Amino acid sequence: MFRLFRAAVAATGILAATSALAVDLTVTHFGTGMYGVPFAIAREKGWFKSDAGIDVTGFITSAGGGTTIRNALASEIPYGEVALPAAIAAIQQGVKLTIVHGGVLSVADQVWITRKDDASIKKFADLKGKKLGYSSPKSVTDIITSVMLKDEKLESSVERKSVGGIGSGLTALREGGVDMTYVTEPVWSKEKNNFRAAWWSSDIAPRVTQTVGIVRTDYLQKHPDVIRGIISARRKAVEFIQAHPDEAAPIMAREYKIPTEQAKAAIDSVLAAKGVYWSRGGFDYEGMAFMLKGLQMVKAVPEGPFDWKTVVDESYLPADLRSK
Repeated sequence: MFRLFRAAVAATGILAATSALAVDLTVTHFGTGMYGVPFAIAREKGWFKSDAGIDVTGFITSAGGGTTIRNALASEIPYGEVALPAAIAAIQQGVKLTIVHGGVLSVADQVWITRKDDASIKKFADLKGKKLGYSSPKSVTDIITSVMLKDEKLESSVERKSVGGIGSGLTALREGGVDMTYVTEPVWSKEKNNFRAAWWSSDIAPRVTQTVGIVRTDYLQKHPDVIRGIISARRKAVEFIQAHPDEAAPIMAREYKIPTEQAKAAIDSVLAAKGVYWSRGGFDYEGMAFMLKGLQMVKAVPEGPFDWKTVVDESYLPADLRSK
C-alpha cells in the first residue's frame, strides 16, 4: 500500500513538472546587453519552473523602446523587463501597465572610448572642440552626454553626432567621423584591446535606473502568483551571479553565443563598477528620478511632476525589498 501511495505521489510530481506553461519572456536587448543575464541564469537553474510554475522556452527581444513594450504586453504572459524611458512613455500614452520590480540600476555597462592611438581625451574638459558620438536622440546615451556636457558647461563647444548602434559607432570612430563614442558590455570585453577607455557612464551618474519589470495591469490582477514567482526567480539569479560569477559566465556565454572568457569579463566589469548594477527587485527612486529628469531634458517626455505611486506597485516584492 505504501509503495502504491509513493508511486502515486511521484506520478503527481511528474505531472506537475510537465504541465508547466511553456512561454517566452520579453527582455530588452536580450543576448546583446547585460540586462538579460539574470533571466538566462534563472532559466538554466529551473527557477522559473519552481517559483512561477512556467517553463521559459526562450526570450523575446528587440532593439528596445516601444517595440519591447508592445512585445511584452502582447505575449502570453504580458510581462517584460523593459527600458524605463519606454515604460514612462507608454504610461503617459495611457497604456495600462504596472511597474512591479527594479531591473538594472546603473549605467556601468556603458563605456566611452577613443581610438587607441588617441590619448587626447582623458577628462571631460578634453572634449572641447571634439566630436562626440551617441546612439540616437532621446536615448540613454543622449541623456548621459547631455547631463555631462551641461554640468561641465561644454554644450556649445562639443559637436554631438548620432551614430546609431554600437557597430556603426565603432566604424565612425575608426574612420574619424567622431573622436569618442560609446560601447556597452559584453561588446566592450571583446573590443577592449582595440580601443582606449576614457570613462564609464557610471562616472557621470552612478545611479540611473535603466530597466524595470512591467506587467499588463489586468493580467497582474488575475495572476499575481505568476508575477511574484518571476520576481523570485530573477532575484535568485541576481544573487547567484553576485556570489558565483565564475559559474554564471558559462551560462551567459551559451545564451549569448559568445566565448566564456568574454562573458566572465563582462560580468566582472559590471559587478566591480560603482553602485549596484542588477537590482534584486527593489526600486531605486533616486535613479528613476534621474532618468525622468534626463528624459525631460532631451524632450522625450513632457516636463512636470510624475507620480510613481500611481504606476509602481511594490506589493509583489518580498517584504525585505520594499521601500521602508
